[in-house]
Amino acid sequence: MNEQTKLLIVGPRGTGGIDQYITEQRRYLEDRMDVRLYTRYTAPKGEGLERAVRMILSSIQAILLFPFQPRPDIVHVHSSHTYSFYRSAFFVLFSAYVWRVPVVLHIHGSSFDEFLDTDSLVVRRLQSLVFDTVDDVIVLSEYWRGLVARRADSDKVHVMANAVEPAEYAPTFEADSVHIVFVSNLIERKGIGELLDAIEALESMPNLSFEVSIGGRGPFAERAEAVAEAYENVEYLGFLSEEEKRDLLSRGTVFVLPTYAEGLPIAMLEGMAGGNAIVTTPVGSIPEVISDERGILVTPGDAEELTQALVRLVSNPELAVQMGRRNRELIEERYSWESNANDLVEMYAHAN
Repeated sequence: MNEQTKLLIVGPRGTGGIDQYITEQRRYLEDRMDVRLYTRYTAPKGEGLERAVRMILSSIQAILLFPFQPRPDIVHVHSSHTYSFYRSAFFVLFSAYVWRVPVVLHIHGSSFDEFLDTDSLVVRRLQSLVFDTVDDVIVLSEYWRGLVARRADSDKVHVMANAVEPAEYAPTFEADSVHIVFVSNLIERKGIGELLDAIEALESMPNLSFEVSIGGRGPFAERAEAVAEAYENVEYLGFLSEEEKRDLLSRGTVFVLPTYAEGLPIAMLEGMAGGNAIVTTPVGSIPEVISDERGILVTPGDAEELTQALVRLVSNPELAVQMGRRNRELIEERYSWESNANDLVEMYAHAN
C-alpha cells in the first residue's frame, strides 16, 4: 500500500485491551502508512455520578470535533457493545456518508453476543445500518464471526485475532517450582475473587511449593493486599508498566484468568508469549485457542474447580512447563504483530 495512504484509527483510550491493541496497531503500521489516532472516548476518573458526567462530556466532545478532522483515505473504528457501539455508529456513518471513505469496523468486547440478542427493534436496526454501511468487519474468532453474521453480510466479516510481539518476552521455562501469575483489572468479571479463594485453599494444603504474583488495580485490590500480607509466597504488585508486566509474565509458569466473559483476551495471549501454561474459562473465543495440551479450562465462578486446576499444575511443574512451551510456539506461529499488521494492510488495500 502507498506510504501516503492516510489511515485514521478511531477508538477509546484508557480502556484496557482495546487501548493496548490500538497502541500496537499504530506502532506496527506507521512505517507503512500515514497513521493518525482519534480518541472517541477517554475512560474517566472518579466514581458514580462524577464518572458518568465525565464520560458523557468526553463522548460529546469527540463527536463535535470529529467533522473538523482532516479527511483520511480509510477509517478503522474500534468498537465494543452497547454504549460503545452507539458512539461508534456516529463515526462510521459520518466517515462513510460525509467523507465517503472506506470504513473498517473492529469488534471487541466480552458481551457483544448479548448485545446482538437485544429485544429492541431500534437497536437491531441500528446494528444492521452500521454493518450494512461498513466495508469490512473484523472479529476476534470464528465464534464471534458466526454471531456477527446474524446482522452483517458474512462476506464482510473477517476473523483477525488479537496479537502480541513474542520478541518482547523471554520465557524461563523453569520447572523447579510453579509461579502463578494474574495480570488484569481486579474486578469481579475477571474472576479475581475466585482466584483469591483458590489461593487461600492452596495455602491450607501441605507439601505444595508455589508463589503467586497479582498485578492490576480495581475494587478487589484491598483483598488482594490482605492475602499478600497473610502469605509470604504471595505478592500484590498493583499497577504494572508494560515493561514490568512483560518481565513478570516471562518469569511465570502459570497464567490464570478465571474470567466470566471475554472476546479474546490480550492478557492471555501475553501470558502465552511469556511461556505460561493457561488456567482460564471456556468463554468467548478462548476455547479456540486453549486446548488440553495448552492449559486447563474451568467453570466461571467455580473456585473449587479453579483450585483443583492449580493443584494439578503446582503438583506437576513439568506439565506446566510443557504447556508453556507449546503456548509460546503457538504465539510465534499465529498471533504475532507482524502477521497481524500484514493482514490489516491487505484488508485496507482491498477496501480502498
